[in-house]
Amino acid sequence: METPSEGPVRNVALITGAGRLASIGAGIARQLAAEGWDLVLAYWQDYDARMPWGSESDDVVRLTAELEAIGASVHPVSANLEDPATPEQLLAEAVRLAGPLQGMVLSHAESVDSGILDTSLESFERHFAVNTRASWQLIAGFARQATSDGGAIVALTSDHTAFNLPYGASKGALDRIVIAAARELGPQGISANVLNPGPVDTGWMDDGIREAVLARQPTGRLGTPADIAGTVAFLLSPAGRWVSGQLIKSDGGFSA
Repeated sequence: METPSEGPVRNVALITGAGRLASIGAGIARQLAAEGWDLVLAYWQDYDARMPWGSESDDVVRLTAELEAIGASVHPVSANLEDPATPEQLLAEAVRLAGPLQGMVLSHAESVDSGILDTSLESFERHFAVNTRASWQLIAGFARQATSDGGAIVALTSDHTAFNLPYGASKGALDRIVIAAARELGPQGISANVLNPGPVDTGWMDDGIREAVLARQPTGRLGTPADIAGTVAFLLSPAGRWVSGQLIKSDGGFSA
């Protein structure tokens, strides 16, 4: 049975939503690997395959090789977070493969546009299962496996509302869960923050969306996964652990 490798103790982080090379999760993984973290990468290719950007079957293999070349120990795990049994199984597998987790980044999402009148019950429930319920389960499980040194949680959120009802509503609920975690888990030395990255083109923008976003962006350019990764890495670092219970906008001034 595979066990954590021998050698100096390294911090370990679980990153969800890291199945595509262009994803924010992949960008965060690159930054953490460069800073000496070992990683467990959760992904679900069936979701990407049914979205407009599609799925490249070798993305996970290529990302793993890229991160290992940096020096990280990397363990990719396929995980369908719509299934209520998956979060507990994912955390158990992560600890088995890499040891106790010191960091967790929730960058997974179900995101299918629909509004008040055209959202189906199935879609509504799937969004809340993946974005809200699974995130709560992962946060609770992270706390249960944490050592006396605690850890840090960062969850990616959004301020979408109209015409993106189930996504925006499920992310709004996630915000409250993470803020509650900062209060409830603080005595364990666990920090918890929500990060809103603003519009980052990971393959979902068409030319019209890109033009409209750029017109509102003070920097004159779109955000990249690397931009978001720097903020996440800080929040997971010892220097960033005093920041907790916050909804942080790391969007280049887009929301200003």
